[in-house]
Amino acid sequence: MPSQKQLKWSQLRVGLTVLVASITLGFLIFLMSGTGGWFTRKITIRSFFDNAQGLREGAPVRLAGVDIGNVTGIHIVHDKPQTPVEVTMKVNTKYSFNLRKDSVTLMSTAGILGETFVDIDSSTAKGPEAVDGDVLAAHDAPAIQDVVRASQGTLENIDILLKRVDRIMAFIESGQGSIGKVIYDPALYNQLNATVTEFKGLVDDIQSGKGSIGPLITSDEAYKKAIAAIDKINLMVDDLQAGKGTAGKLLKDPELFDNANKTIANVRQITDDINAGKGAIGKMTHDEVFAQHLQTLMGNLSALSDHLEKGEGTAGMLFKDPALYNNSSQMLVETRELVKSIRENPKKYLTFRVKVF
Repeated sequence: MPSQKQLKWSQLRVGLTVLVASITLGFLIFLMSGTGGWFTRKITIRSFFDNAQGLREGAPVRLAGVDIGNVTGIHIVHDKPQTPVEVTMKVNTKYSFNLRKDSVTLMSTAGILGETFVDIDSSTAKGPEAVDGDVLAAHDAPAIQDVVRASQGTLENIDILLKRVDRIMAFIESGQGSIGKVIYDPALYNQLNATVTEFKGLVDDIQSGKGSIGPLITSDEAYKKAIAAIDKINLMVDDLQAGKGTAGKLLKDPELFDNANKTIANVRQITDDINAGKGAIGKMTHDEVFAQHLQTLMGNLSALSDHLEKGEGTAGMLFKDPALYNNSSQMLVETRELVKSIRENPKKYLTFRVKVF
Protein backbone atom coordinates (compact mmCIF):
# COMPACT_ATOMS: atom_id res chain seq x y z
CA MET A 1 0.00 0.00 0.00
CA PRO A 2 1.52 3.38 -1.09
CA SER A 3 2.26 5.85 1.60
CA GLN A 4 0.56 9.22 1.98
CA LYS A 5 3.69 11.00 0.75
CA GLN A 6 3.74 8.99 -2.45
CA LEU A 7 0.05 9.74 -3.07
CA LYS A 8 0.62 13.50 -2.69
CA TRP A 9 3.59 13.39 -5.05
CA SER A 10 1.51 11.51 -7.62
CA GLN A 11 -1.32 14.04 -7.36
CA LEU A 12 1.18 16.91 -7.70
CA ARG A 13 2.64 15.41 -10.88
CA VAL A 14 -0.83 14.95 -12.37
CA GLY A 15 -1.75 18.54 -11.52
CA LEU A 16 1.47 19.91 -13.03
CA THR A 17 0.94 17.85 -16.17
CA VAL A 18 -2.63 19.13 -16.58
CA LEU A 19 -1.47 22.71 -15.94
CA VAL A 20 1.34 22.54 -18.50
CA ALA A 21 -0.98 20.89 -21.07
CA SER A 22 -3.63 23.58 -20.52
CA ILE A 23 -1.08 26.38 -20.91
CA THR A 24 0.32 24.77 -24.06
CA LEU A 25 -3.16 24.25 -25.51
CA GLY A 26 -4.17 27.85 -24.78
CA PHE A 27 -0.97 29.15 -26.34
CA LEU A 28 -1.51 27.07 -29.47
CA ILE A 29 -5.15 28.16 -29.73
CA PHE A 30 -4.08 31.81 -29.40
CA LEU A 31 -1.47 31.39 -32.12
CA MET A 32 -3.97 29.64 -34.41
CA SER A 33 -6.56 32.38 -33.93
CA GLY A 34 -4.60 34.64 -36.33
CA THR A 35 -4.44 37.70 -34.07
CA GLY A 36 -0.65 37.52 -33.93
CA GLY A 37 -0.34 36.64 -30.25
CA TRP A 38 1.36 38.58 -27.46
CA PHE A 39 4.55 39.09 -29.44
CA THR A 40 3.00 41.24 -32.19
CA ARG A 41 2.66 44.98 -31.65
CA LYS A 42 -0.91 46.25 -31.90
CA ILE A 43 -2.27 49.65 -32.88
CA THR A 44 -5.65 51.29 -32.40
CA ILE A 45 -7.49 52.75 -35.40
CA ARG A 46 -10.93 54.29 -35.73
CA SER A 47 -13.66 54.77 -38.30
CA PHE A 48 -16.97 56.63 -38.29
CA PHE A 49 -20.15 55.11 -39.75
CA ASP A 50 -23.70 56.34 -40.16
CA ASN A 51 -25.11 53.11 -38.69
CA ALA A 52 -23.66 50.29 -36.58
CA GLN A 53 -25.80 47.69 -38.43
CA GLY A 54 -25.71 45.26 -35.50
CA LEU A 55 -21.94 45.43 -35.01
CA ARG A 56 -20.85 44.30 -31.52
CA GLU A 57 -17.72 44.70 -29.46
CA GLY A 58 -15.33 41.82 -30.06
CA ALA A 59 -16.41 41.44 -33.68
CA PRO A 60 -13.53 40.54 -35.99
CA VAL A 61 -11.65 43.09 -38.06
CA ARG A 62 -10.50 41.64 -41.38
CA LEU A 63 -8.02 42.81 -43.98
CA ALA A 64 -8.64 41.21 -47.39
CA GLY A 65 -10.60 38.46 -45.59
CA VAL A 66 -7.88 37.77 -42.97
CA ASP A 67 -8.55 38.43 -39.27
CA ILE A 68 -6.12 41.06 -37.98
CA GLY A 69 -7.91 42.30 -34.87
CA ASN A 70 -11.17 42.97 -33.07
CA VAL A 71 -13.61 45.77 -32.39
CA THR A 72 -12.87 47.23 -28.97
CA GLY A 73 -15.49 49.96 -28.78
CA ILE A 74 -18.67 51.28 -30.38
CA HIS A 75 -19.83 54.76 -29.39
CA ILE A 76 -22.10 57.51 -30.64
CA VAL A 77 -20.44 60.93 -30.88
CA HIS A 78 -22.22 64.28 -31.03
CA ASP A 79 -19.89 66.25 -33.33
CA LYS A 80 -20.50 64.11 -36.46
CA PRO A 81 -24.20 64.22 -37.35
CA GLN A 82 -23.71 62.40 -40.68
CA THR A 83 -21.53 59.60 -39.26
CA PRO A 84 -22.23 59.51 -35.52
CA VAL A 85 -21.09 55.92 -34.85
CA GLU A 86 -17.44 55.73 -33.80
CA VAL A 87 -15.92 52.26 -34.07
CA THR A 88 -12.59 51.66 -32.32
CA MET A 89 -10.50 48.72 -33.51
CA LYS A 90 -7.33 47.15 -32.21
CA VAL A 91 -5.33 45.42 -34.92
CA ASN A 92 -1.89 43.88 -35.05
CA THR A 93 0.86 45.16 -37.30
CA LYS A 94 1.74 41.84 -38.84
CA TYR A 95 0.19 42.96 -42.13
CA SER A 96 0.99 46.66 -41.73
CA PHE A 97 2.52 46.73 -45.22
CA ASN A 98 -1.06 46.42 -46.58
CA LEU A 99 -2.77 48.53 -43.91
CA ARG A 100 -2.44 52.14 -45.02
CA LYS A 101 -3.76 55.53 -44.05
CA ASP A 102 -6.01 55.75 -47.12
CA SER A 103 -7.46 52.26 -46.67
CA VAL A 104 -11.26 52.11 -46.53
CA THR A 105 -13.37 50.35 -43.89
CA LEU A 106 -16.86 49.06 -44.47
CA MET A 107 -19.45 46.99 -42.67
CA SER A 108 -19.86 43.47 -44.00
CA THR A 109 -21.95 40.47 -43.07
CA ALA A 110 -20.77 36.87 -43.06
CA GLY A 111 -23.40 35.42 -45.34
CA ILE A 112 -27.04 36.52 -45.23
CA LEU A 113 -27.68 35.84 -41.54
CA GLY A 114 -24.08 35.88 -40.26
CA GLU A 115 -22.51 38.34 -37.83
CA THR A 116 -21.44 41.81 -38.83
CA PHE A 117 -17.72 42.56 -38.98
CA VAL A 118 -15.42 45.35 -40.17
CA ASP A 119 -13.68 44.74 -43.47
CA ILE A 120 -10.68 46.87 -44.47
CA ASP A 121 -10.16 47.41 -48.21
CA SER A 122 -6.66 48.40 -49.34
CA SER A 123 -7.02 47.53 -53.03
CA THR A 124 -6.71 51.18 -54.12
CA ALA A 125 -4.65 52.44 -51.16
CA LYS A 126 -1.28 54.02 -51.98
CA GLY A 127 -0.53 56.06 -48.86
CA PRO A 128 1.91 55.35 -46.03
CA GLU A 129 1.34 52.63 -43.46
CA ALA A 130 -1.29 53.27 -40.80
CA VAL A 131 -0.08 54.13 -37.28
CA ASP A 132 -1.66 54.11 -33.87
CA GLY A 133 -4.60 56.55 -33.62
CA ASP A 134 -5.27 56.91 -37.35
CA VAL A 135 -8.82 57.40 -38.59
CA LEU A 136 -9.65 55.37 -41.68
CA ALA A 137 -12.32 56.55 -44.08
CA ALA A 138 -15.53 54.54 -44.00
CA HIS A 139 -17.50 53.38 -46.99
CA ASP A 140 -21.17 52.64 -46.52
CA ALA A 141 -22.07 49.26 -47.95
CA PRO A 142 -25.75 48.52 -48.56
CA ALA A 143 -27.24 46.59 -45.70
CA ILE A 144 -29.65 43.71 -46.13
CA GLN A 145 -32.49 46.08 -45.21
CA ASP A 146 -31.45 48.48 -47.97
CA VAL A 147 -31.32 45.64 -50.47
CA VAL A 148 -34.78 44.46 -49.45
CA ARG A 149 -36.08 48.03 -49.57
CA ALA A 150 -34.59 48.60 -53.03
CA SER A 151 -36.02 45.35 -54.32
CA GLN A 152 -39.47 46.12 -52.95
CA GLY A 153 -40.46 47.93 -56.15
CA THR A 154 -39.25 45.03 -58.26
CA LEU A 155 -41.21 42.58 -56.14
CA GLU A 156 -44.32 44.71 -56.53
CA ASN A 157 -43.87 44.81 -60.30
CA ILE A 158 -43.39 41.04 -60.35
CA ASP A 159 -46.55 40.63 -58.30
CA ILE A 160 -48.51 42.82 -60.75
CA LEU A 161 -47.07 40.84 -63.66
CA LEU A 162 -48.05 37.54 -62.05
CA LYS A 163 -51.59 38.81 -61.48
CA ARG A 164 -51.83 39.83 -65.14
CA VAL A 165 -50.53 36.44 -66.24
CA ASP A 166 -53.08 34.78 -63.98
CA ARG A 167 -55.91 36.85 -65.55
CA ILE A 168 -54.65 35.99 -69.03
CA MET A 169 -54.52 32.28 -68.16
CA ALA A 170 -58.05 32.46 -66.74
CA PHE A 171 -59.18 34.25 -69.92
CA ILE A 172 -57.59 31.52 -72.05
CA GLU A 173 -59.02 28.70 -69.92
CA SER A 174 -62.50 30.18 -70.41
CA GLY A 175 -62.07 29.71 -74.18
CA GLN A 176 -62.04 33.42 -74.98
CA GLY A 177 -59.71 35.16 -77.40
CA SER A 178 -57.73 33.62 -80.23
CA ILE A 179 -55.52 31.44 -78.02
CA GLY A 180 -58.48 30.25 -75.98
CA LYS A 181 -60.37 29.25 -79.11
CA VAL A 182 -57.29 27.50 -80.48
CA ILE A 183 -57.00 25.43 -77.30
CA TYR A 184 -60.63 24.86 -76.30
CA ASP A 185 -62.80 25.33 -79.43
CA PRO A 186 -63.89 21.88 -80.69
CA ALA A 187 -64.65 23.30 -84.14
CA LEU A 188 -60.95 23.96 -84.66
CA TYR A 189 -60.17 20.39 -83.67
CA ASN A 190 -62.80 19.08 -86.08
CA GLN A 191 -61.43 21.23 -88.90
CA LEU A 192 -57.90 20.11 -88.16
CA ASN A 193 -59.04 16.49 -88.02
CA ALA A 194 -60.85 16.91 -91.35
CA THR A 195 -57.75 18.50 -92.88
CA VAL A 196 -55.60 15.62 -91.68
CA THR A 197 -58.11 13.15 -93.08
CA GLU A 198 -58.12 14.91 -96.47
CA PHE A 199 -54.34 15.03 -96.50
CA LYS A 200 -54.22 11.31 -95.70
CA GLY A 201 -56.62 10.62 -98.56
CA LEU A 202 -54.44 12.71 -100.87
CA VAL A 203 -51.36 10.72 -99.85
CA ASP A 204 -53.26 7.46 -100.40
CA ASP A 205 -54.31 8.61 -103.90
CA ILE A 206 -50.72 9.50 -104.72
CA GLN A 207 -49.48 6.14 -103.49
CA SER A 208 -52.13 4.37 -105.58
CA GLY A 209 -51.04 6.28 -108.71
CA LYS A 210 -54.09 8.52 -109.05
CA GLY A 211 -54.04 12.11 -110.29
CA SER A 212 -51.12 13.90 -111.93
CA ILE A 213 -48.61 13.44 -109.11
CA GLY A 214 -49.40 9.76 -108.56
CA PRO A 215 -47.99 8.46 -111.87
CA LEU A 216 -44.83 10.51 -111.34
CA ILE A 217 -44.19 8.65 -108.10
CA THR A 218 -45.54 5.17 -108.76
CA SER A 219 -45.14 4.71 -112.53
CA ASP A 220 -41.90 3.34 -113.98
CA GLU A 221 -42.56 5.18 -117.24
CA ALA A 222 -41.86 8.58 -115.69
CA TYR A 223 -38.65 7.19 -114.23
CA LYS A 224 -37.62 5.78 -117.60
CA LYS A 225 -38.34 9.10 -119.33
CA ALA A 226 -36.28 10.92 -116.73
CA ILE A 227 -33.40 8.48 -117.26
CA ALA A 228 -33.71 8.92 -121.03
CA ALA A 229 -33.63 12.71 -120.66
CA ILE A 230 -30.55 12.44 -118.48
CA ASP A 231 -28.90 10.16 -121.07
CA LYS A 232 -29.62 12.71 -123.81
CA ILE A 233 -28.12 15.48 -121.69
CA ASN A 234 -25.04 13.35 -121.08
CA LEU A 235 -24.78 12.69 -124.83
CA MET A 236 -25.03 16.42 -125.54
CA VAL A 237 -22.30 17.10 -123.01
CA ASP A 238 -20.11 14.42 -124.61
CA ASP A 239 -20.68 15.99 -128.05
CA LEU A 240 -19.76 19.41 -126.68
CA GLN A 241 -16.59 18.03 -125.15
CA ALA A 242 -15.79 16.29 -128.44
CA GLY A 243 -16.22 19.56 -130.37
CA LYS A 244 -19.22 18.40 -132.39
CA GLY A 245 -21.94 20.77 -133.59
CA THR A 246 -21.98 24.54 -133.46
CA ALA A 247 -21.78 24.76 -129.68
CA GLY A 248 -18.98 22.19 -129.62
CA LYS A 249 -16.98 24.20 -132.12
CA LEU A 250 -17.55 27.32 -130.04
CA LEU A 251 -16.03 25.50 -127.08
CA LYS A 252 -13.29 23.45 -128.79
CA ASP A 253 -12.33 25.12 -132.07
CA PRO A 254 -9.11 27.14 -131.56
CA GLU A 255 -9.81 29.12 -134.76
CA LEU A 256 -12.78 30.77 -133.04
CA PHE A 257 -10.53 31.80 -130.18
CA ASP A 258 -7.94 33.15 -132.63
CA ASN A 259 -10.60 35.12 -134.52
CA ALA A 260 -12.00 36.50 -131.31
CA ASN A 261 -8.50 37.42 -130.16
CA LYS A 262 -7.81 39.15 -133.51
CA THR A 263 -11.11 41.01 -133.28
CA ILE A 264 -10.28 42.22 -129.81
CA ALA A 265 -6.82 43.27 -131.03
CA ASN A 266 -8.37 45.17 -133.96
CA VAL A 267 -10.86 46.91 -131.66
CA ARG A 268 -8.00 47.83 -129.36
CA GLN A 269 -6.01 49.19 -132.31
CA ILE A 270 -9.00 51.24 -133.46
CA THR A 271 -9.47 52.70 -129.98
CA ASP A 272 -5.75 53.46 -129.79
CA ASP A 273 -5.94 55.25 -133.18
CA ILE A 274 -8.98 57.21 -132.02
CA ASN A 275 -7.20 58.20 -128.81
CA ALA A 276 -4.17 59.24 -130.90
CA GLY A 277 -6.34 61.42 -133.17
CA LYS A 278 -5.89 59.28 -136.28
CA GLY A 279 -8.57 58.86 -138.94
CA ALA A 280 -11.87 60.70 -139.28
CA ILE A 281 -13.25 59.60 -135.89
CA GLY A 282 -9.94 60.43 -134.21
CA LYS A 283 -9.93 63.92 -135.72
CA MET A 284 -13.57 64.37 -134.73
CA THR A 285 -12.60 63.42 -131.18
CA HIS A 286 -9.49 65.60 -130.84
CA ASP A 287 -9.88 68.43 -133.44
CA GLU A 288 -10.97 71.61 -131.65
CA VAL A 289 -11.94 73.28 -134.94
CA PHE A 290 -14.35 70.46 -135.67
CA ALA A 291 -15.73 70.74 -132.16
CA GLN A 292 -16.30 74.48 -132.67
CA HIS A 293 -17.98 73.86 -136.05
CA LEU A 294 -20.14 71.19 -134.48
CA GLN A 295 -21.06 73.56 -131.66
CA THR A 296 -21.88 76.31 -134.20
CA LEU A 297 -24.02 73.85 -136.17
CA MET A 298 -25.89 72.82 -133.04
CA GLY A 299 -26.45 76.50 -132.23
CA ASN A 300 -27.79 77.18 -135.73
CA LEU A 301 -30.08 74.16 -135.53
CA SER A 302 -31.33 75.37 -132.14
CA ALA A 303 -32.00 78.87 -133.54
CA LEU A 304 -33.73 77.37 -136.59
CA SER A 305 -35.96 75.25 -134.38
CA ASP A 306 -36.81 78.35 -132.33
CA HIS A 307 -37.81 80.23 -135.54
CA LEU A 308 -39.90 77.27 -136.67
CA GLU A 309 -41.69 77.11 -133.30
CA LYS A 310 -42.40 80.85 -133.52
CA GLY A 311 -43.78 80.50 -137.08
CA GLU A 312 -41.19 82.77 -138.66
CA GLY A 313 -40.20 82.37 -142.32
CA THR A 314 -41.74 80.12 -144.98
CA ALA A 315 -41.01 76.88 -143.14
CA GLY A 316 -42.27 78.39 -139.90
CA MET A 317 -45.53 79.41 -141.55
CA LEU A 318 -45.86 75.89 -142.92
CA PHE A 319 -45.69 74.60 -139.32
CA LYS A 320 -47.67 77.32 -137.55
CA ASP A 321 -50.05 79.02 -140.10
CA PRO A 322 -53.56 77.48 -139.73
CA ALA A 323 -54.56 78.85 -143.19
CA LEU A 324 -52.25 76.32 -144.86
CA TYR A 325 -53.94 73.50 -142.99
CA ASN A 326 -57.41 74.85 -143.88
CA ASN A 327 -56.52 75.32 -147.59
CA SER A 328 -54.98 71.88 -147.76
CA SER A 329 -58.02 70.37 -146.08
CA GLN A 330 -60.36 72.24 -148.45
CA MET A 331 -58.33 71.13 -151.47
CA LEU A 332 -58.46 67.51 -150.33
CA VAL A 333 -62.22 67.76 -149.88
CA GLU A 334 -62.71 69.28 -153.34
CA THR A 335 -60.37 66.69 -154.89
CA ARG A 336 -62.34 63.89 -153.21
CA GLU A 337 -65.61 65.35 -154.59
CA LEU A 338 -64.08 65.70 -158.08
CA VAL A 339 -62.92 62.09 -158.05
CA LYS A 340 -66.37 61.02 -156.87
CA SER A 341 -68.07 62.98 -159.69
CA ILE A 342 -65.72 61.50 -162.28
CA ARG A 343 -66.53 58.01 -161.05
CA GLU A 344 -70.25 58.69 -161.17
CA ASN A 345 -70.30 60.38 -164.63
CA PRO A 346 -67.03 59.75 -166.43
CA LYS A 347 -68.46 60.82 -169.83
CA LYS A 348 -68.97 64.31 -168.57
CA TYR A 349 -65.31 64.79 -167.81
CA LEU A 350 -63.57 62.31 -170.10
CA THR A 351 -65.24 63.09 -173.49
CA PHE A 352 -62.81 63.77 -176.35
CA ARG A 353 -63.93 65.76 -179.35
CA VAL A 354 -61.98 65.78 -182.62
CA LYS A 355 -62.65 68.47 -185.26
CA VAL A 356 -61.40 68.17 -188.80
CA PHE A 357 -60.91 71.39 -190.62
